[in-house]
Amino acid sequence: MHADNWANKAKQMGFRSRAVFKLEEILQKFDSKKRYQNVLDLGSSPGGWSQYIVKKYESSIVCAIDILEMEPIDGVHFYQESIECIDNISEIKKLKGSFNLVISDIAPNLSGIGAIDNENIYHLNQLTVMTAKDYLSTDGVLIMKTFQNNMLKKLRKEMELFFKVVQTYKPAASKKQSGEIYLYGVR
Repeated sequence: MHADNWANKAKQMGFRSRAVFKLEEILQKFDSKKRYQNVLDLGSSPGGWSQYIVKKYESSIVCAIDILEMEPIDGVHFYQESIECIDNISEIKKLKGSFNLVISDIAPNLSGIGAIDNENIYHLNQLTVMTAKDYLSTDGVLIMKTFQNNMLKKLRKEMELFFKVVQTYKPAASKKQSGEIYLYGVR
């Protein structure tokens, strides 16, 4: 399917972004039978992934955090805050260690300067991995966007310290020219 068609399909289905199809494909590939009770969405705005989770797993508790604003979604508890300050959000902190799924489609604003962009991406990815390590339950799952760059190998090795399974995946809904890639980890 052509990339523009993904955005059109998302709009027709009432989703906020085409990214829902990336998450859907990853979940189908790796976790088709799992049910998630507690889900943490890091870097959630505009909310497509949270929106998909509450539709797919209706009984889930979904907590979403982003420094950007996000329009409300029924069934999603949104907190406008930096990931670095997640421990200051008492509603999320009381669920520490009990999230079955941590999802993150976060990306920094890109400057066009490769070395700076790679460091910023890596920093956000490290924050995501460390947050997932602290907030996931045993056998919990992390799905995280990153980019194919010179830091990917290092990031995977760091993930492997905390996750018993680490897989790399590029969903069909990702634009072919995009360097984005997703990491899937099982705690």
